[in-house]
Amino acid sequence: MQQISSVNNKLIKELAKLNKKKYREDTGMYLIEGFHLFEEALKAHRNYQYLLGTDDALSKAESDYGVDLSGKRVILIKSAIARHLSSTKNTQAIFMVLKIAQPKNFTFNYGKWVLLDNLADPGNVGTIIRTADAAGFEGVILSPESVDLYNPKTQRAMQGSQFHIDLVVSDLNDAINQLQSYDIPVYASMLDQTAKELPDFAKVAQLGLVIGNEAHGVSEMIAKACDEKLYIPIKGQAESLNAAVAAGIMIYHFA
Repeated sequence: MQQISSVNNKLIKELAKLNKKKYREDTGMYLIEGFHLFEEALKAHRNYQYLLGTDDALSKAESDYGVDLSGKRVILIKSAIARHLSSTKNTQAIFMVLKIAQPKNFTFNYGKWVLLDNLADPGNVGTIIRTADAAGFEGVILSPESVDLYNPKTQRAMQGSQFHIDLVVSDLNDAINQLQSYDIPVYASMLDQTAKELPDFAKVAQLGLVIGNEAHGVSEMIAKACDEKLYIPIKGQAESLNAAVAAGIMIYHFA
C-alpha cells in the first residue's frame, strides 16, 4: 500500500482531472466514489487501476469487503485529498479508478433496449439506466451526443447499474437498423399526430424504445427510422412528463 499526503502530488492531480470528460476520454479511465459503487464494482469483478481511501475507509474496505490492502495500487490518502477528489459535498472517502470499457463494435440482435437520443441531463440518463436494469432490459444505447456515461452525476444516478447491463455508445440509426434486421420493433416516444397511446401497445418479447432529448424530443431522422410512435396520455394539466419518469412508465409497460 502506498501513502500520499499532499493534494499537490502528481498522481492526485492527474486523478482529480478524471472529473472532467476530456481527461476521461484522453486516459480511458474514470473515477467512482462511495461505498455503494465500490461494492457494485467488486461484485462485478472489475479490476481497478487504483483504490484510494482514508485510513477509516480502507479499514472498512478490508473488514467489510475483504479487500487486500497490500497491493501497490492501494493508496492511503488524507481527508484533504478525499475532499479534493470528491464530486460530492460529503465524501465517503473511498475511490476507485476503473478503465472505460466501451465496446468498439456491438451487435444488437436480442432483448429489450432503451435508446437515448441526445439526452442532456446526467440525472435523467442515470435514472433511465437504473430503471432499465430494474426492469430486466438487456441494455441502453446512447447516441454519441448524449451526456457522458462517466459523468460523476450520471454515475451516482445509475447506482451501480452500469455494472449490470450493457451500455453502448452508438450511432442510433445503425442500432435501429440492426434491431430491425433481427425483427425487433423499435418505438419512438413522442407527441405526434400519428403516435398511438401507450396502453394501445401490447407487451412484446423484444423491442427498442427511443427516448428523446428533454427539450427537443426524438429527432426527425430517428423518428422516421422507427416502426411506431407512442405517447403517454396526460390526464391532468401538466404539459409534459420528465424524461426519466416517462421512460420509467414505458419501460415497465413493456417489461
